[in-house]
Amino acid sequence: MSVTRPSAARRPPYAVRAGTCAVAILLLTACGDTSQTATGTRKVRAAATATAGVAGPQADGVRKRAAPGPRAPRLRPSEIPVLGPQTRGGIPADSRQALVVTGDSYDSSLSTAVLYTRDDPAGGWRAATSRWPARNALNGWTDKHWENDLRTPVGVYGLTAGGGLFEPPGTAFPYEQRPEFAVSGEGFDGEPLEGSFDYVVAVDYNRVPGASPLDPERPLGKERGGGIWIHVDHGGPTQGCISLPMDRMKELLRLLDPEKKPVVVMGDAEALER
Repeated sequence: MSVTRPSAARRPPYAVRAGTCAVAILLLTACGDTSQTATGTRKVRAAATATAGVAGPQADGVRKRAAPGPRAPRLRPSEIPVLGPQTRGGIPADSRQALVVTGDSYDSSLSTAVLYTRDDPAGGWRAATSRWPARNALNGWTDKHWENDLRTPVGVYGLTAGGGLFEPPGTAFPYEQRPEFAVSGEGFDGEPLEGSFDYVVAVDYNRVPGASPLDPERPLGKERGGGIWIHVDHGGPTQGCISLPMDRMKELLRLLDPEKKPVVVMGDAEALER
């Protein structure tokens, strides 16, 4: 830190003039009476001394003030690094949890997921988990999802309800255990689908927020698809959902907090950078 030191006290110009006047008086009175001259000299010296005494404190008043030190930089709240301004703008201001699912490419069924959190709506985001492996739909992603297009909808959606065939793994998140979550059959790669819905979190795409994941209502119409969930990975692409390994699904349900109004931010990397 650079600080300017105060300059030494300097007499202002009028103090110099006072001394000059004293010399002039001595010269003018030198031809007169000696006693008067001595007396006058003492008076002039006293006046000059008094003037010099006043000049000191006033000189201090004109000293330069120390330059202020550098100001601490104003820190901006940290943002989620993979998201562009348009995508960030879609996250509600009061949301404090965001599961970010980033697809490898527009047509890829492979992706990764990270849960981010922030302490208050005005604060910055930080990663609350490591990077998890994830999958999405067979044909990749879409900005406008249609029934049976085998693509996952891009966007920011609320997470307001969960459920599954198994008991909840110690979660504060709304959760219902029902036998209807049982599933069978094979996936696109011939892998068994059994166990895929042991744990699910419903994505609020074309559904009533807060309703059961099994609720059939589709506010945008059935042709726009629905039933988009985050569920247990079965080892292959999905029809439109996001899938995570079993242990990561349990961790997600433990971490999700309805008070923090969680959302999922999902799409291919290029779309999320917008």
